Amino acid sequence: MKKLITEEDVLKAVNRGSKVIVAGKGAIITPLAMDLIRNKNLTIIEKDFSEAPDSKNFPFRKIAIGSDHTGFKIKNLLIKYLTEKGYQVYDVGTFNEKSCDYPDFALAVAEKVQEGSVDAGIVIDATGIPSAITANKVEEIRAATCYNEFSAKSSRAHNNSNVLVLGAKTLGEETIKSILETWLNTAFEGGRHQRRLDKITGIERKYKS
Repeated sequence: MKKLITEEDVLKAVNRGSKVIVAGKGAIITPLAMDLIRNKNLTIIEKDFSEAPDSKNFPFRKIAIGSDHTGFKIKNLLIKYLTEKGYQVYDVGTFNEKSCDYPDFALAVAEKVQEGSVDAGIVIDATGIPSAITANKVEEIRAATCYNEFSAKSSRAHNNSNVLVLGAKTLGEETIKSILETWLNTAFEGGRHQRRLDKITGIERKYKS
C-alpha cells in the first residue's frame, strides 16, 4: 500500500524542526501537503523501505541527534544527510534557533544511548567541548569531540566512542560530514583497547555517587 502524506504529517515534521519529509517510493502527497512543503522549503526524500541497508556498511543503524541553538542548522543538515543514507534518526531538539542550554540536549542524547533505544548519538554545540563534558557524566557513555577524520577514526577504533560531539562554529559543513562518515564506519578494534576501556569503567564506578 502506498503511503499517504497529508498536511498534518508535514506540520508534525515542521514542529519537530525537521527540514526533510521522508516518503516511500510512490508515496502520495496531498496538494495541501505539497503546498506546505514548498512554502516551508522542505526537502522530500524518496526511499525504498523494502531495501534494508547492508549491515556491514552501517555499524550503527539507529541514531539520536541533538543540539543547542548554535548547532541547530548543522543538526538539520546531518538529519537530512543520515536519512538519505538509510539511518533511522531520532531528533531530541532543539527545534529552533532560540537561545537554549546545551546540557539539556547532550543529556537527552546520552540517555537514549544508555537505555539502548538507539545505537549511537550525535551532539552539536558551538565547540563540541561542553556537550562532551555533559554526556560523559552519564554512565557507559563515551562521548568524543572530534575535529578531523583521524580523531574520529581513533575515537571509534581505540575508544569505542558511542556519542560523537561536533563544534558547529569550529568546523565547516563538508568537514563535519566527512568526520561523521568516518566515525560511523569505523569499527572498535578491541584487544588492548578494551583493557584500557575497562580501566575507565572501573574509575567511573569507583566515583559513582
